[in-house]
Amino acid sequence: MSGRHSGIGMTSQRTRGRLIERLRVRGIEDEVVLAAMNVVPRHIFVDEALASRAYDDVALPLGFGQTISQPYIVARMIEVLRNGMALNRVLEVGTGCGYQAAVLAQVAREVYSVERLQPLYERAADYLKELQVRNVTLRYADGSIGLPAFAPFDGIIMAAAATHVPQALLEQLAVGGRMVLPLGAQEQYLWLIERGTQGYRETRLEAVKFVPLLMGKG
Repeated sequence: MSGRHSGIGMTSQRTRGRLIERLRVRGIEDEVVLAAMNVVPRHIFVDEALASRAYDDVALPLGFGQTISQPYIVARMIEVLRNGMALNRVLEVGTGCGYQAAVLAQVAREVYSVERLQPLYERAADYLKELQVRNVTLRYADGSIGLPAFAPFDGIIMAAAATHVPQALLEQLAVGGRMVLPLGAQEQYLWLIERGTQGYRETRLEAVKFVPLLMGKG
């Protein structure tokens, strides 16, 4: 891709392909998710000074106390969210730089993403526009209350750790839908919440490390 970071030698498909192979080795099996990760240029979403590390399997700082999630965690959360099924309408809480939204856009028909920090919201909007991603709707708002106007969602994914599952998000999850989110303070775990006709089922997955979910707009 021409444009930002094009001269750093990290934009090659071969470099991205090595990341995809690392994700396979770590256990990501969903080929739809791997293909989406392979398509989205992560280097576009990180600071130019960090672009040489864009395809390392690590989280990177975005400023404002936020990070761009480790590629493995992005792939893992979306793999769990999909569960081998097509996604129609997905809510992402915590847009950050927009990278995960761009990956979600490859696997879901509609993506709605909420960011509480205006500089990150504006940055993500610029990046997604640059990549001509047209099926992501961004909102500058408090993500913990979701987006009731667009509910229900068959998938909800949260990119910040809460101490409990926000009630508003539970209510906006469609019957048959799945939510993936980190929970905990000192010790955090990834959780899957599935909504059935009789209520919710919770499954604890692996240990993770996310920035905390904060209320209100920043």
